[in-house]
Amino acid sequence: MKMNNAKYRATKTLQIASLSGLLAIVSLMTGPVQAASQDKIPGYTNTPLVPGTKWHVHDPNRPQPKIVTTAGPISQPPPSDAIVLFDGQSMDAFARSWGNKNPVEWLIKDGVVTIQKDPKTGKNQSIRTKQSFGDMQLHVEWRSPAQLEKHPPARGNSGLFLMGRYELQIMQSHNNKNYPDGQAAAVYGQTPPLVNASRPADEWNSYDIVFEAPEFDKEGNVLKKAHVTVFHNGVLVQLRTPILGPTRHKKTTPYKAHKAKEPLVIQDHGSPVSFRNIWVRELDLTRP
Repeated sequence: MKMNNAKYRATKTLQIASLSGLLAIVSLMTGPVQAASQDKIPGYTNTPLVPGTKWHVHDPNRPQPKIVTTAGPISQPPPSDAIVLFDGQSMDAFARSWGNKNPVEWLIKDGVVTIQKDPKTGKNQSIRTKQSFGDMQLHVEWRSPAQLEKHPPARGNSGLFLMGRYELQIMQSHNNKNYPDGQAAAVYGQTPPLVNASRPADEWNSYDIVFEAPEFDKEGNVLKKAHVTVFHNGVLVQLRTPILGPTRHKKTTPYKAHKAKEPLVIQDHGSPVSFRNIWVRELDLTRP
């Protein structure tokens, strides 16, 4: 059946108008899908507030730290009074963490040690130092893998648990927006770094950390909170930042009294992060 030109044009105009209206309704209901997928930052707004702030733990709306680029050398040889934890040859200074008595089985190659899962069980294998530490200066060099996971919070994910409780986050945070208290050099779940000094994936980063251990009275009350100062690739990112308690995912946790010295834990979070040149200096912060 043939249709005259005027009637055909009127029918097509009606169809296009109807389709445009439908797309407008879908857009109002769903928003700009492409923009949302590109701009959305992972995080949570149903978690507790970080004490003393207006932000939730892992809040995606918290301001992103300013990006600062670095290009200079980051390796720092251990001073004469340092305890060398990893010299490129041996992991003898470490044992398995979380009560596992099996030996450390991370991969050592060309002076670098890389996280790998337990060859027997396929499970993650976090490690701890055999020696315990309180107040200390800590130097760690780390590198995220070249091949990154698609999910931002999983990219190059590891962490340094000072005294096994207070995490300084390791994360690939170069061109990888995440909730700010979970990016590189954040006190995890508490305080983002002052700036984002991360280098690209497969490039070495350094942390130079001064950690002041917490103090408790005989009844277990907190006399002094733990504090941390951090230089990331030579850039100051934490300045005597108070640690609000043990760090946890999606939680705030109060202090619980513990020993004056505890092991350093390096987390296996399932990402093959590499490490080199790890050393520590015990500090005596009491002065006459």
